Amino acid sequence: MTTTIWLELSHHAAFRVGGWAYVRRDPDAALAGYAGGERRIDAERTALAALLASLKDLSARPVRIQTASPLIAAIPQRIAAAQAGEDPPAENLDLWAQAMSALAGGGIEIVKAAGGDRTTGFAAAWAELARDRGKDKGAFVAAIPKPNLAKSGA
Repeated sequence: MTTTIWLELSHHAAFRVGGWAYVRRDPDAALAGYAGGERRIDAERTALAALLASLKDLSARPVRIQTASPLIAAIPQRIAAAQAGEDPPAENLDLWAQAMSALAGGGIEIVKAAGGDRTTGFAAAWAELARDRGKDKGAFVAAIPKPNLAKSGA
């Protein structure tokens, strides 16, 4: 069975604040979701932090990550290009190294979400909330409440 993750981010360039959220449906576990945000963060770092958070404590593969974010969807291609010696990352090297390790074992597929996907919209709304909370409160990660997750459509 495949674990499905709906992952979204929200970044505001003018305020340099970002937020992310994911909903994860594991075949052998209950539905789970988390959101996080941070001040003074660029969009690339937000995307990498979101991906790594969604894969944290993941025990089984294969994994299918659905996202509407072009930044998250481009991470595997960017890693492949860097490993081929083309366009290596110059910033956020700590998170790029973690992402390379996380994706190295295979079995993780990142795909663009179809338009109108209810769970993708749910994750996007929580990412915006996380961005706003990160702007006000600083760095945080919090579980999405179970009653809210029940409305995600996952």
